[in-house]
Amino acid sequence: MGKVALALAGIAKAHGSNAVVRGLDLEIFEGEFFVLLGPSGCGKTTLLRMVAGLSDPDSGRIALGGSDVTSVPAEARNIAMVFQDYALYPHMTVRNNLAFGLKRHRVPRDQIGGRIERVARMLAIEQLLDRKPHQLSGGQQQRVALGRAIVREPLLFLMDEPLSNLDAQVRANTRAELKELQHRLGVTTLYVTHDQVEAMTLADRLAVMNLGRLEQVGRPLDVYRLPATLFVAQFLSSPRLNLLAGEIAGGTVRTPVAVFPTGGASGPGGPVQVGIRPEWLRFSPDPVAGSLPLDVALIEPLGAEVLVHARWPDGELVARVAVDGKLPDRGKVWIDAAASRLDLFDADGRRIGSTPGDAEPSNPREISPPLQPAAARGA
Repeated sequence: MGKVALALAGIAKAHGSNAVVRGLDLEIFEGEFFVLLGPSGCGKTTLLRMVAGLSDPDSGRIALGGSDVTSVPAEARNIAMVFQDYALYPHMTVRNNLAFGLKRHRVPRDQIGGRIERVARMLAIEQLLDRKPHQLSGGQQQRVALGRAIVREPLLFLMDEPLSNLDAQVRANTRAELKELQHRLGVTTLYVTHDQVEAMTLADRLAVMNLGRLEQVGRPLDVYRLPATLFVAQFLSSPRLNLLAGEIAGGTVRTPVAVFPTGGASGPGGPVQVGIRPEWLRFSPDPVAGSLPLDVALIEPLGAEVLVHARWPDGELVARVAVDGKLPDRGKVWIDAAASRLDLFDADGRRIGSTPGDAEPSNPREISPPLQPAAARGA
């Protein structure tokens, strides 16, 4: 296990009677790209602001590099933050934007030029140094915002949804560049997003937040494959998770549309919630024992895959099917329960069966595979 770069212990924050962060504990290791993932209002940006020193926790302790910084002002924490809106000074050139933080932190003048040139080469923005922000594209502004953080040579990068203002293609390209750059620099990074694909592609480890608490922490594919709660399974499913009421009996789980094998998951029997990702659901064009016929209502082409929407009287199920497979025609289909995978959850939304613990920190040099839903430096 690596050395802890950032430790949060019992962090709590409330706005009036509204508890935003609830007694949260978390350790992030040196060199990790760690992502906080969750829906709007879950507390992730509030947590990031407390780490940055822009907001004080009501209780708990924040340690950076082994030192308690809970009461240390933001400017003394040696943390660099990249905001969603980039926050570039419009009246300054790119060069002066990059230099501003260095001057505030009293970096010797003879070092500032060299740092700026080095970071500009790293981000391929040398030709932009004498331009002002209004002369830059969104992607170029994002690089400058990243450059302003990198040039500080901080102990920790904090990033608050920094790619959300970019168009889809630029966002995908910048995401890949950011991942490679962070691994090359080796600076511990805490990144906040509500985008599950972004989290899966960037993170060495991630934490899924909900209502101010951490639902699950681990490597992206571990969390994806073995969600600890129903909330995690639903949040990390695109399109939406198929959810059915079920009843465990022996080695099977009976639902309104099919009888599935439990896949080794054991429980006391009785009611369960059955989650089936669209890529795990298999339809058969021919009748299957223990499965009711469903009506194919819609087929959505996605390129290499299609989404098949099949309806039954009380709802709809969605399957993700490769185009090189046999596609169902409009008409009847049956669930091939033996070929489908599922997750089981109890009435409180907790996973039934194997649940991963907090995974060991992954080697930051090992880039995590992307989500395929088909399947200490001083300044």
